[in-house]
Amino acid sequence: MRTPEAHSSRREVDALAERQAALVHALVAGSPAPDGFDTEAVAATAQALLHKRAGEVARRFPLLAHACGADFTEQFVAWAVDKPKTTTASDATAFAEYVSVALSTSGARKSFPRRLR
Repeated sequence: MRTPEAHSSRREVDALAERQAALVHALVAGSPAPDGFDTEAVAATAQALLHKRAGEVARRFPLLAHACGADFTEQFVAWAVDKPKTTTASDATAFAEYVSVALSTSGARKSFPRRLR
């Protein structure tokens, strides 16, 4: 049997989980900032995360970034604003399709192990 305190505590935990999920959606899926959060700070953080995603795609798929030209980052951010990230490779594939650029895996940069000293 739960005590009233445990029941209240569970509701608080559930409410916190819902607020956290709403914040994550605002940061990575283009949802509005949840009540009680600084909307400008959430928007700035969301933009920074989108630019980070664009940089990851550009580093792993430099031929895609080159094919899009100097405004690759702006194009990618505009495309990705309402698309949560799954993987960098899937971002690159979907974005390439969106901008009608043929993407081959040979255009991806391979990861190399760090040199031992």
